Amino acid sequence: MKILLTNDDGLYSAGLKAAYTALKDIGEIFVVAPAVQKSGVGRSLSIMEPIRVSEVTVNGMKVFAVDGTPADSVIVGIYEVIGDVPDLTVSGINLGENLSTEAATTSGTVCAALEAATHGSMAIAISLQMPDVTKFELTSKDDFSFAGRVLKDVTKVVVKKGLPDGVDLLNINVPSKPNGRIAITRLARRMYKVSVEKRLDPRGREYYWIHGEEMEDADDGTDIHALRLGYVSITPLSIDLTARVDFGKIGRWFDGLRWEV
Repeated sequence: MKILLTNDDGLYSAGLKAAYTALKDIGEIFVVAPAVQKSGVGRSLSIMEPIRVSEVTVNGMKVFAVDGTPADSVIVGIYEVIGDVPDLTVSGINLGENLSTEAATTSGTVCAALEAATHGSMAIAISLQMPDVTKFELTSKDDFSFAGRVLKDVTKVVVKKGLPDGVDLLNINVPSKPNGRIAITRLARRMYKVSVEKRLDPRGREYYWIHGEEMEDADDGTDIHALRLGYVSITPLSIDLTARVDFGKIGRWFDGLRWEV
């Protein structure tokens, strides 16, 4: 069993070490991760610049440190480090939850799993809920033990049964105060009320911070709602973003459009 382990918090993340500890007895682990913090970069690729890779030892793990994005790390891991598509790719354990449609397209954690799924690997993204003030502390003192147990148990099921038809990856979010149960969920529409704050630098020039206030709750059946109630949220995702609609109806919507060529 070959398992590719990556993240978007970088190779020094306490969550990466926790994931390695949870998985090391299940298969052969290849840790390929960004050299530095790369949260929020989505599925971006370094196609306009070279990528450098260094082999280092961090927290007792042999890590291939990639000077690039999480998606870069997955590609390097598959085609250079392993030399083949791994049986399973795990991205995480992320410092902070990754919920809603926003996370599915902006999170480096989730998008690393999406990248792996595109290349034919089963994939899991896993994140641990924590306060904003600790989300970017790579040596976080948050307790990853329960999240590690969740990852280990879910991985064993996936290894044994595979993923259900139509599912390319699982997005797992572990609550900070778990009730010990799981909920199979769908993506909430939004996680943040986004705003922009304008400030002035010491020379009087304007600059901006994009930030957001977390939604307190969402509809029943969503990942946000489940996490707020203490459930481990497991959201099955597909890499096919095609809308499930009547194509004939959409065609009629644009009926009459023609261009001379």
